[in-house]
Amino acid sequence: MLGQLLKAIFNLFCGSPSPSPEQTPQPGPPTQQHPSGQQHPAPVPPLYPQGQQKPSRPPKKYQTNQSNEYYVSLRARANEHGDQMAKCFQEGHEAYARGDGALAKELSNKGKEHQRKMEQLNKEASEFIFVENNKDSGPGEVDLHGLYVKEAIACADEAIKGARARGDSQINLIVGKGLHSTGGVAKIKPAIEELMRKYQLKAELDPNNAGVLIVFLHPSPSQRGIGADEITRRLERNDESCTIM
Repeated sequence: MLGQLLKAIFNLFCGSPSPSPEQTPQPGPPTQQHPSGQQHPAPVPPLYPQGQQKPSRPPKKYQTNQSNEYYVSLRARANEHGDQMAKCFQEGHEAYARGDGALAKELSNKGKEHQRKMEQLNKEASEFIFVENNKDSGPGEVDLHGLYVKEAIACADEAIKGARARGDSQINLIVGKGLHSTGGVAKIKPAIEELMRKYQLKAELDPNNAGVLIVFLHPSPSQRGIGADEITRRLERNDESCTIM
């Protein structure tokens, strides 16, 4: 059963094995002569017209969700407010340095308003993508695609608490390699350390998919596991593994 579960997670995250090529039809018995005037069956056209490529494999569910117009719009608007926030705070510091306290205060307030809107939009985006990616997830499986590190850790925290309350022995976190940013491995390392320390967890990477973190919720003293340093080292090493974004 566990092997089937891990295989299902691997297929979901990095794609199912390519379908086997169609078998060439075996020749049948010799065809009989048709009487004069009787038409022969029309030849069967090829499956794909000449020059037309076989359709590519459909995108994975999380890739489709991350291309969703609503989700993309939320992230884009959040980024715009983030840029405006940074600009206001920078100009506010410069105004304060010039001795213009009134302008500095005004710019600070504007920056905080942009920050509030940015955080609200990112919250809506993270809630949307998490629900969509996990609609068909199996028990004990949490897909963190499309989330920033802080969002992913909050979702993982809630998932761990829920799994422990149910008495589950483990939970599989699909963390990928990057977590929505270049250099995401370095960003997720302290977050993994925090979770493992908070709940006294032991974990290991799925041997079949380095982007899946298997977390043991009730580890015995003798149970083996790897630390956050080793987890992030292996994530960095597996450059070809699937990534969150």
